Amino acid sequence: MKLRKIVTLVEETRTEMGREVSPPARRSLAAAVIANPFSGIWAEDLSELIETGEALGKLLGDEALAALGCAANEVEGYGKAALVGELGELEHAAALLHPKLGAPLRAVIGGGKALVPSSKAIGRAGEILDVPLGHKDAAYVRSHFDGMRLRISDAPRPGEIVVAVALQQTGRPLPRVGGLTHDEIEGADGLR
Repeated sequence: MKLRKIVTLVEETRTEMGREVSPPARRSLAAAVIANPFSGIWAEDLSELIETGEALGKLLGDEALAALGCAANEVEGYGKAALVGELGELEHAAALLHPKLGAPLRAVIGGGKALVPSSKAIGRAGEILDVPLGHKDAAYVRSHFDGMRLRISDAPRPGEIVVAVALQQTGRPLPRVGGLTHDEIEGADGLR
């Protein structure tokens, strides 16, 4: 993996619409800008990106957890995304995100039964990457349906990929659309 840079971001919302958010809504994001080894070429075998995804699951999970500044067992949600430079393809993002990134990410935060929400896009430097978030143990917890946005002014360059992992310590600020709550989950099947 040729890693050009790592970017971290932390958000802590303390008030919303003039109301106190207690505890504050906290989330973090860590992103890596890497060279795309398949930039501009067709490759049937994307195993190099699959293995890179595994390494990034641990690296970015560690970075996002450190940025969030809490214990691993205090993380309630997660997400992942990739923005491929213009000389790549969506399948490059899929190879990074899906086969192996999730297991090391879950190991960093001490588990997670729900699928890790994800998104993929192709774009140029400075485009926004949306990283979806969801509860780590129960996908139907609506308060944790959220996302973080990242813009890196110089990435991805045409032959690069931005890969991001986001963690949330709480759900959205002041959630009130009903549904299953964090305190009600069973966490047995990854759904409820």
